[in-house]
Amino acid sequence: MTDHYFSPEPGTEHRQRELHVRLAGRDVDVVTAGGVFSADRVDLGTTVLLREVPSPPEAGDLLDLGCGWGPLALTMALESPRARVWAVDVNSRARELTTLNARRLGVANLRVAAPDEVPEEVRFAEIWSNPPIRIGKDQLHELLLRWLPRLAEGGSAYLVVQRNLGADSLHRWLGEQLPAFDGWEIEREASAKGFRVLRVSR
Repeated sequence: MTDHYFSPEPGTEHRQRELHVRLAGRDVDVVTAGGVFSADRVDLGTTVLLREVPSPPEAGDLLDLGCGWGPLALTMALESPRARVWAVDVNSRARELTTLNARRLGVANLRVAAPDEVPEEVRFAEIWSNPPIRIGKDQLHELLLRWLPRLAEGGSAYLVVQRNLGADSLHRWLGEQLPAFDGWEIEREASAKGFRVLRVSR
């Protein structure tokens, strides 16, 4: 089987390396490794999302869906120290790296979890995600319909999707699946560097 960043147990050699990045307005050193998404940098889509989203809520449960080595989750945890941030990924190596990076940065309000480890009763004040488009349309749709309905009343989800990988068709599909008459609102929050940032709110 081909090894992907969305493989639960990556077969790529687990050789950790240090990466110097800027998160939440500060320069930090994190660790990454092969077998996770964008192991050598903060990828462009994530950079666009971080630049375009408003500051996360100060409290409540926040979710980074598909956390990789943790840039979104770490940013939320650093910016909102009174919130409880969930970093969720199917990839065990991604979860390990995010845990290590939280310790490195002294972040105490971040919980790293596999998808089935998040209690069903948890509702999220905000979700940030650079979703794994390459898992395929059906699996992507299943993923989003699992987590977006767990937004708390008044909550928002911000998704960054490359335009040429179907951002506009995903926008239309979300409007069909999460209709306005049920209280949902789907908007294009921003467009930059070939990416769309979609905001889903209820």
